[in-house]
Amino acid sequence: MGLTLNHVGRCRTLILCLSDFFWNIGLLVFFRFWARLWLVDILCLSFSVSAQTPLIQLPPVQLALIEGMSGPFANTGEAVLRNLVWAVERVNARGGVATQEGKRRLVLNRYDSKGQSEEALTSLRSAIDSGAQFILQGNSSANAAVLVDAIQKHNEREPQKRVLFLNYAAVDPALTQEKCNFWHFRFDAHADMRMAALMQVLKQDTKLQSVYLIGQDYSFGQSVLREAKVQLEKLRPDIQIAGDELHPMGRVKDFLPYAAKIRASGAQAVITGNWGNDLSFLVKAAKDAGYEGKFYTFYGNALGAPAAMGDAGVGKVLAVAEWMPNVPGAESAKFYQSFKQRFVKPSEDYLHLRMQLMVEALAQSIEKAGQTEPMAVALQLENAEVSMAGQRGKMRAMDHQFQQPMVVAMMAKQGGPDVPFDVEGSGYGFKIIRQFKAQELELPTVCKMNRPHS
Repeated sequence: MGLTLNHVGRCRTLILCLSDFFWNIGLLVFFRFWARLWLVDILCLSFSVSAQTPLIQLPPVQLALIEGMSGPFANTGEAVLRNLVWAVERVNARGGVATQEGKRRLVLNRYDSKGQSEEALTSLRSAIDSGAQFILQGNSSANAAVLVDAIQKHNEREPQKRVLFLNYAAVDPALTQEKCNFWHFRFDAHADMRMAALMQVLKQDTKLQSVYLIGQDYSFGQSVLREAKVQLEKLRPDIQIAGDELHPMGRVKDFLPYAAKIRASGAQAVITGNWGNDLSFLVKAAKDAGYEGKFYTFYGNALGAPAAMGDAGVGKVLAVAEWMPNVPGAESAKFYQSFKQRFVKPSEDYLHLRMQLMVEALAQSIEKAGQTEPMAVALQLENAEVSMAGQRGKMRAMDHQFQQPMVVAMMAKQGGPDVPFDVEGSGYGFKIIRQFKAQELELPTVCKMNRPHS
């Protein structure tokens, strides 16, 4: 309470004196000793409550989302924002995160990188200047790489203003391999892990004799095609690579020329890591060109791709992810339905479970550290283990690569026990055809992490 016992005592004395005065002049004829004391206590309590110093409102924990909110991949940025907003809301609904100082809420501030590395760096500086301690980014491995480097230099230069980088989708393997960094934590499976899952399904397709490799011309797209060749040689050396092509990222508006080459090559399947509009435009062009082969994709279940393919994609488009809405289990279905209640528009339908796990892992690590200082949180985050919707994941301390189960699914029409949910109201969903335990896709690392001393 704001008032001390001494203050309350003085209050009591004052009120008793006033009551005696009114008693003596005959205005409080109903006053009795017990009533006087009762009123004294009530009035003093009222004074105490009203006069107390307001409760100190602890500042929120600032999370900075640096993502392309405009430009060719704005839709993917907005999908990320929805996911992270929901994750933050659920943490705050239980009072925020507990620290030694008390409960603190999370606040998510967004910065538009426009999909450009220079803009991402500008956003990083603004976020740090505004007091952010946790940087969230993922939709570009190129941007992630420059952020990792910038954060490392910043943390060395200003240790009193350190920040952590939480990566939910930048899957260039180098980020947790040769370029691993203490201040960087990745919560998505990297490209080689995703490819390993796809290849376990592809190798069972005995009718498949030729594939076309196509991807975005930057670090991630290049790594996807490189790993596809390595794993094809290892698992299916009999398969011919009918084409191997990179295209400008985010700048191709008409993929018909690429689709025509794919069809002309005779390839029975396409392997691609394309995402965002670069994927939806590609599969739509393939449909328009009359291509009837399969698509082995990293993100074929997302953001317009199923609607673009329509019936042509049924039984032909495969995708890999840590989770999809049609993963079996009541817990998973309930979780997805709760997301749909929060974001009701079909265009808002893209739930990333890994982003939910990431925010939960951060909240857990802050609470275990009892503070938000990034070094202290990082030491807890290295060993974070979280579960949600039947999914359990664990951070690997040696390289800061999150390990979690993965699924491969095939595009199908909505309906029946295997496909109760569609994607974006399209009428098409993804049937789970293979589930992998985390340890089945855990790959070795060459990471030699330099760890700060304090």
